[in-house]
Amino acid sequence: MATLHIEHPISDFETWNAAFAHFADARRRAGVRDQRILRPVGDPAYVVVDLDFDTVGEAEKFLGFLRANVWGVTQNSPALAGEPQTRILQAASVQ
Repeated sequence: MATLHIEHPISDFETWNAAFAHFADARRRAGVRDQRILRPVGDPAYVVVDLDFDTVGEAEKFLGFLRANVWGVTQNSPALAGEPQTRILQAASVQ
């Protein structure tokens, strides 16, 4: 499993959430298995998103989609208030 971890400032959560919901089918088609939306306590102007995929390749491909079709198009990301920070993560094996 791979997780695309995204965090960025927002101007308004309701606007951001509506834009996020608009891309639900794109997430499903891209192979998102699970998603988590988190907000830091005491910071309503920030959002953290974790999207789980079966493979790193799927996560990388969807990250490219976000950069080109969502974050790079103002009307698709109306509440984005700063540059998204991203990482693709995998579970570590611990003993």
